[in-house]
Amino acid sequence: MSRTHGTKPAASRQPRRRLQRQDRLRQLLDVAWRVIREEGTEALTLGRLAEWAGVTKPVVYSHFGTRSGLLAALYQEFDARQTAVMDAALQASDGTLRGKAGVIASSYIECVLLQGREIPDVIAALAGTPELERIKREYRVAFIDKCRDVLAPFAGAGGVASAGLWAMLGAADSLSYAAATGEITAAQAKEELSETIVSMVARGAGSKR
Repeated sequence: MSRTHGTKPAASRQPRRRLQRQDRLRQLLDVAWRVIREEGTEALTLGRLAEWAGVTKPVVYSHFGTRSGLLAALYQEFDARQTAVMDAALQASDGTLRGKAGVIASSYIECVLLQGREIPDVIAALAGTPELERIKREYRVAFIDKCRDVLAPFAGAGGVASAGLWAMLGAADSLSYAAATGEITAAQAKEELSETIVSMVARGAGSKR
């Protein structure tokens, strides 16, 4: 994707404001997402973020330390938002398998679409170092464990197979990316993922009878 880097961001021409540390972190994360959206993940360096945010480089370094730290913070923020949305939706859902599967599917797809095409780029960038790959894996395992707990009542005595859950996550990633890039609609992605989850649980339950 071709992007222009020559124009200095408008934010860097504005007077600097002294913010509380937490408020500054919020601002930097918001600006980082905007940099990715407009210039791509490759352009997101700490120096570039400082320029866009209209602050000095030491301010950015004090929050993230390294580019890897910045990418990790972005992914952690996305995961926290996804978890909160899913938890709230699960509490309000009905107690059927289709109800729970629909919530998991909708929450996952909607969070990716809310963040836009930036999150697949961030996830890809997380594979750059063992430390970032570990962070990504920890959050994905936590998501798998949550889904296992939610779906367990419908899966029989043996529970939900780990292989099926990882296959579900792979489908969720592929379908959300296709929806984000316009290859399919959000509704199609949610319906397909929900059916995948229902089939996975039903297949596992049937094999244990």
